[in-house]
Amino acid sequence: MYQYDAIDRQLIDQRVAQFRDQVRRWQAGELTDDEFRPLRLQNGLYIQRHAPMFRIAVPYGMMNSAQLRRLARVARQYDRGYGHFTTRHNLQLNWPKITDVPDILAELAEVGMHAIQTSGNCLRNITTDQFAGVAADEIIDPRPLAEILRQWTTFHPEFAFLPRKFKIAISGTKEDRAVTWFHDIGLHLKVVDGEFGKQIGFTVIVGGGLGRTPIRGQVVREFLPWQHILTYCEAILRVYNRFGRRDNAYKARIKILVQALGIEEFARQVEEEWAHGKDGPATITQAEYDRIAAHFAAPAYEAVGDVELPDEKAFRRWVDRNTHAHKVAGYAAVTLSLKQHGVPPGDITSEQMEAVADLADRYSFGELRISHEQNIILADVRQADLYQVWQQARAAGLATPNIGLLTGIICCPGGDFCDLANAKSIPIANAIQQRFDDLDYLFDIGEIDLNISGCMNACGHHHVGHIGVLGVDKNEAEFYQVTLGGRQGNDAKLGKVIGPSFAAEEMPDVVGKIIAVYLEHRHADERFLDTFDRIGIDPFKNRVYEGRAHGKAKSAEKETA
Repeated sequence: MYQYDAIDRQLIDQRVAQFRDQVRRWQAGELTDDEFRPLRLQNGLYIQRHAPMFRIAVPYGMMNSAQLRRLARVARQYDRGYGHFTTRHNLQLNWPKITDVPDILAELAEVGMHAIQTSGNCLRNITTDQFAGVAADEIIDPRPLAEILRQWTTFHPEFAFLPRKFKIAISGTKEDRAVTWFHDIGLHLKVVDGEFGKQIGFTVIVGGGLGRTPIRGQVVREFLPWQHILTYCEAILRVYNRFGRRDNAYKARIKILVQALGIEEFARQVEEEWAHGKDGPATITQAEYDRIAAHFAAPAYEAVGDVELPDEKAFRRWVDRNTHAHKVAGYAAVTLSLKQHGVPPGDITSEQMEAVADLADRYSFGELRISHEQNIILADVRQADLYQVWQQARAAGLATPNIGLLTGIICCPGGDFCDLANAKSIPIANAIQQRFDDLDYLFDIGEIDLNISGCMNACGHHHVGHIGVLGVDKNEAEFYQVTLGGRQGNDAKLGKVIGPSFAAEEMPDVVGKIIAVYLEHRHADERFLDTFDRIGIDPFKNRVYEGRAHGKAKSAEKETA
C-alpha cells in the first residue's frame, strides 16, 4: 500500500500545527464559532446531536495493522473505546473533545493518516472495491490510479469550496462493487482494442447520487485513456464549479446540474473545457504511474494449492458467507463481519481493532481493507489458515456468518448521534437482527441486502438496498418509509417506495411480511431480487398493508421525506 514520502509528511505535519493554532485562537475568543466552523470542517470535525463527531480518512479503504492499532489507541484514549466505519470507508469517533482533536491529528500523522477533506464542500475520500488487487474478476487493479486521484484531489486549491461535496468511486472489476453509478463521478476501468493494440482507459459516469434526489449516473464518455483521467475530471469539476447551484443547498450537487443541462449538453461543455488542458501538466506519465504502482506490488504469496477444509458446520457456514475468491490459487479474501447481532452495524471496539491488527499481521501480510458495507477485509489469507482465522475472529465477535444476508445490515448512526437525522437507525437494525436471529432461516432466505438511513442524506444507502428503510419525521414522531428492489452493481437501480410509512415498532413485522411473500413466490434457486423482478411490487405491498386501517394509510399517502 502507499506510504507517505517526505512531502506528504511535511504537508500533514503543517496541517496539524495549523489546526492546533486555530483551536487555540477559537478557545481564546479570537475566532468566532462561525469563523471556526469551516476550519474544523476542513479537518473532519462536526458538531452532532450530543457531542463532536470526528471523521478520519481511510483512502480507498486500505490501511495497515499499525494504523489500525493507532486508531484503537486514539479511540480508547480520546473517545469511548470504539469507532464506527462508514459507507465511505472512513472511521468516525462520536465523543471526542474539540480541544483533543489536534493531539489526535498529531497521533494519526505519525502513522500516515489524516482527516483532511472528510467533510465540507470539497472532493471527498476516493473509494473503490474492497477486493481491489485480489479479486478473481478483476480486469485492472484500480488502486494505483485511486492513489493518483487521491493525491490530485488533496488540497486542490480550485476545488476547495465547491457548490457541494463531491465524491468519486473507481472500479476495476467485471462486476461493479463500488456503487459507481451513484457517485458524482464513477469510473470503470476497461480494456479495448485500439489502433496499436490493447488500450486501458475508463468509462466515465457523471451525475449520480443518492440523498434527497436519488439519480443514477449517466455515461459522459464511453472511453477515456487512463493518462487523461486527471485532466478530464478537472474539466468536469470546472463545469460544475462554474454552473453548479450555490443558492440552494438541496440543488447544489452535480447531479442536478447534469439533469438541468441534459447529458449531451453537459458532455459538450466538458469536452470544450477539456480541450484547454487535455495534454497539460496533469497528464499522467507512464513513469509516474509506475512509481505509484510499485507501492501496490503483490505480496510474497506462497506456491500453495487449494486445501481440504474441516467439515464443521459452523465453520463451513462462515466460509460460505465470509470468504471470497482470490486470484491466487490457495488464497482467499476474508470478510470480518461488523454486523454482530445487537451491536450497531459498523461499530468496532478498540479491543477488536487490535485483534484485527493481530490477524492482519499473522495471516494477511499486515494489510486490511474497509468495505462500503461497513466490514473489514483480510485480503490475502491462505486457505490453510482459514480455520485459525475463523476461531480467532469468532473469539473477538467478528465472525458472524451474515455477509450478504438479511442481518448484514448497512446502517448509518441515525438519530442516536446525527444532528441531521429524522429518526433513529440503530434500534431498527437491532430489532430486525433480533427477529431474524436464526442462522438456518437466514441461510434459507439467501442473499438480500437491507440498508437503513436515518434521513434523506442516505448515508446508509437505503435507495440501493434490496430492502431500503428511511427514517422520516411525521408530526414530530419517528416513522420509516420502505423501498424495495434497489441494487448496486452493473445493473444498479433505485428502490421503489411501497407506500405510507410505518412506526418503529412495526418494522420487524414489515420486514417479516416482505420475506414471507418472497419465500412463498420464489422459484428454485431464485434470489430475492429475481423474485421481486418477476412478480413486481404489488404482492409485497398488499401483504404489508393487509388489514391496515384505510384512513390511517390514506392520511400518510402524501408523506414526503
